[in-house]
Amino acid sequence: MENHYWGQITNHKEIGIIYLTFGGVARFMSTAFSLVLRWELSSPLSVLGDGRLMNSRVMRHMLAIIFLFLMPFLVGGVGNWFLPVWLGAPDMAFPRLNNFSLWLLFVSAPFLTIGIASTRGMGWTLYPPLSSAMGTPSSGIEGIIFFLHLAGLSSLLGAINFLTTVALIRHSKRWMDPRLMAMAIWITTALLLLALPVLAGAVTILLTDRVVSGSFFDPTGGGDPILFQHLFWFFGHPEVYVLILPAFGLVSQVLGQARGMVFAKIGIIQSIISIGVVGFLVWGHHIFTVGMDVDVRAYFTAVTLVVAVPTGVKVFSWLATIWGSSVPLGRPDIIWVNLFLVLFTFGGFTGLILANAGVDLLLHDTYYVVAHFHYVLSLGAVFGLMAGTTYGSVATRWVPFPASAGRLHAMLLFVGANGVFYPLHQLGLRGMPRRVFFMLG
Repeated sequence: MENHYWGQITNHKEIGIIYLTFGGVARFMSTAFSLVLRWELSSPLSVLGDGRLMNSRVMRHMLAIIFLFLMPFLVGGVGNWFLPVWLGAPDMAFPRLNNFSLWLLFVSAPFLTIGIASTRGMGWTLYPPLSSAMGTPSSGIEGIIFFLHLAGLSSLLGAINFLTTVALIRHSKRWMDPRLMAMAIWITTALLLLALPVLAGAVTILLTDRVVSGSFFDPTGGGDPILFQHLFWFFGHPEVYVLILPAFGLVSQVLGQARGMVFAKIGIIQSIISIGVVGFLVWGHHIFTVGMDVDVRAYFTAVTLVVAVPTGVKVFSWLATIWGSSVPLGRPDIIWVNLFLVLFTFGGFTGLILANAGVDLLLHDTYYVVAHFHYVLSLGAVFGLMAGTTYGSVATRWVPFPASAGRLHAMLLFVGANGVFYPLHQLGLRGMPRRVFFMLG
C-alpha cells in the first residue's frame, strides 16, 4: 500500500480492499452462528441447553450478516473500489471521511460481541418489552445499541461520501450515461441516508426507556411498544433494498459486459429508482399481526404488490439480455447470474404470498418467512455478490478463478442452499414457529 499507516489510508481502492476483507471475515463468523442454530434444531434433545442462548445466537447471526458482512462488502467494498473508476473520478469526494467511516466499523464490532455475550432471550429486532429494562435487565443491550450507533454512523458517513462523489460529477458525460452498478450504489446510499437516522432515533428512545426510566415504549407509563416496531421497520424494509440493490447492479454489470449492453437499460434505471421510493411505503407488511385496521392492511398489501412491478421489469430485462444473445452461458460469472435469477425469482413469488395480509396472519413468525427472506435477501445478495466477485477477479486481474472450479463452486452452493432453505417452506406451512427453542425430556 502507498501509505504505511493504515489509520491514514485515503486511497479508495485500498479502503475498498479492507472493506472486502472485513466483510469476508464477518461472513465466516455469521455463518458459524447459523450452523449452531441448525445444530440445535436438528435434534429433539438440547445442544445449547438454554433457549435464551439460542436466541442470542439468532441475534448475533442476523446483526453480523447485515451490518458486518453485506453492507461493508457490497456498499463499502465494491462501492469504494469501483464507483470512482466508473464515474471517472480520481477518488472519493472526502478521502479522510472515507477512512474515518472505515475504522468506525472496526470500532463497532467488539460492542456487538460483548453485548450479545451478556444478553439472552431476545431476537435481533430488539422488540420491547423483551428489550426493556424489565424484560432484559442485562447491560448488554446498551452495548448492542452502541454498536448500532457506531455501525450506523459508519454507513451514514459513507453514504454522504458516495452521494457527494456522484453529485460532483452530475453534469459530466459519464453521469448522463451511468453504469447500472453506479446507479444502484447511488440509490442504495440515498436509502441509507434516509433510513439510518430513524433506526438511530428508535434505539436512542429505547435507551432512554432503559437508563433514565422513560416510558416511550412502556404501556404502563402511557407508551406504546408497537411504536418501536413501526420505527424499526421503517428502517428495516429500506434496509432490505440496501442489501439487494447492489446485487442487482452487479448482475446488470456482468450481463452488460458479457453482451455489450443490457436490454432496456432505461427501464432498469427507472425500476431501481421506483424500488427506492416505494421501499419507504411498505414497512407495515412486517407487522400485519399487531392489530392493524383492515383498511391499513389493505393499503400495505396493495403497495407491497406494487413493488413486484419494477422488480419484474429488471428480471425480464435480464432474461431478455441473455435470450438469443451470444452470452457465454458456461462462464462462471454467468452461471452465478442464472442461479441468482432462479433463487431471487422463487423468493419473490413467496413474497407475493406473504404480501397478502390474510395469508400473512397465518404464516407470520413461522419458518415460511425465514425461507422467504433467505431466498430473496441472503441467497440473492450472496449469489449476486459471487457473480460480481468472479467477474471482478478476472476484470481487475486480482485472483482469476479457474473456470471449472468456479462452475463447481456455483453448483455446490446452489444445491446446498436449496437443501437448507427449501424445506423451511414446508415447515412454515405446517405451522412451525421460528425463534422457538424446542427441548423434549
